[in-house]
Parts: sequence; structure tokens; C-alpha cells
Amino acid sequence: MNNENNTIHGIDVDLICNFFLNTERQGPGSPEATLKALSFIDNLTDQSMIADLGCGTGGQTMNLAQHTPGHITGIDFFPGFIDRFNTNAGKLNLQDRVKGIVGSMDNLHFREEELDLIWCEGAIYNIGFERGLNEWRKYLKTGGYIAVSESAWFTAERPAEIHNFWMEAYSEIDTIPNKVAQIQKAGYIPVATFILPETCWTEHYFAPLAKAREIFIHQHAGNKTVEELIKFQHYEEELYSKYKEFYGYVFFIAKKIEQ
Repeated sequence: MNNENNTIHGIDVDLICNFFLNTERQGPGSPEATLKALSFIDNLTDQSMIADLGCGTGGQTMNLAQHTPGHITGIDFFPGFIDRFNTNAGKLNLQDRVKGIVGSMDNLHFREEELDLIWCEGAIYNIGFERGLNEWRKYLKTGGYIAVSESAWFTAERPAEIHNFWMEAYSEIDTIPNKVAQIQKAGYIPVATFILPETCWTEHYFAPLAKAREIFIHQHAGNKTVEELIKFQHYEEELYSKYKEFYGYVFFIAKKIEQ
């Protein structure tokens, strides 16, 4: 849930971000999925430069840092996320090589070909899948990797209710083969693709949301906007339960090639 517009589904983005301060992850995922994606990436060293774009509070970033060498920069537009990110890095004694900074994924300040790995779990939708692949490519060294998780259709056809929901929420959602074709067109070799298991939604996303809602309702009793946010989250969970065979999150790992 990292969005750089002013609202998401008509709800103020700052309010949403404050809600997600109470969660370790801001979207579907898990430590196991993060490490599985990492397993397809090689040649990282103590000198490697890694960027986690749309890092949120850094749940996945800390998993990365504990299982790979190199220096990691987390970038998110919401200062509260970055404060929590840096606090978490300090608690894990990772602050010497893991740092969060406030910034925008559509205005990065890395040098060209500076990065060995670009990571982005559930956040590339903020600027669009194809745009992100194309604009971020210049920051990667040749042979460097990009790893992103992105919503995708599992079938060519799907019921109108879930189709219309996603067309409004994120019209760039597409089938997995079409996403892979976009990766190739942008100048990468597809290395691996896998669907995040259902537990990435139920155990690692929806269950923590329920606990976060209890905290937020207590903090914002009577706030109609908060009630709308929670109502939307319940609807999102209902849709997933009803239509999970038609869509989900997919990890895409690719390597930059010369063009």
C-alpha cells in the first residue's frame, strides 16, 4: 500500500499510511516469498548496491538484509514509514548498511548503472509496471537484477465483479504471460516467475490488518473516513476469498541485458 497520489479509493493517503504504520508489511507477501525471490539472484557481494523502492516500513527489506550482503537503500514517500524503517534497521543492528530515505520512485537520485539489484514488493503499481521497468532500468548495471511483486490475472477471463474492481483500482493488471512479455520488451531477461501462495494474503496480510484495525479504531473513534477505510478493507478481503483463483500477486525476477 504505497501510493504517491493524494487519495486511494477516495481516502486520504496520509490516513492510510498512518494505518499501515501498525503493520510489518503493507501488502501481500511473506519472509518465505521474499527469500524465494532472492534465491534466483546471484553475484551479490559486500560492495553491492541495492534499492528497495516503495519500501514501506521495511518488513521485506530487513529480510533481505539478513540474508544477503551489500548496502540497501529503502525509499518511500511517507516520512512515517521511513522513520519506522530506520528504527527497525537499528533494532536489528543493520543501520550500517541499511538506510531508509524519503523519496519518490518516479524521481530517483541514483547514478546510472549504480545498482546491482532493484527490489519492489507490491509497490510498482504506483507508477505502473511498464513505466517502472523502463525508467528504473538505467540505474541497474548490466547483469543487475530487478525483482518486483505485482498483481496479475491467473486466467484469460474472469467474473465481472472482480474484473471491474481491478479495472478501477489498477487497470494495468494483466495476465502473467503478458507481464513477462513487457519485461522482455523493456530490456530484461526473465529469470523466474512465481505466484505468491494464499498464506501471503491470509496469514501475512489480512490477519495483521485485523489487529491494526483494532488499534486504529480505538485511536480514531467516530471518524467516518476511518470507517470507510475499514469497510473497503473488508470488501477487499471478501473479494479475495471469493475470487482468489482468478488473481493474486506474482513475483517477477529479471536481469538487465545490453540493448
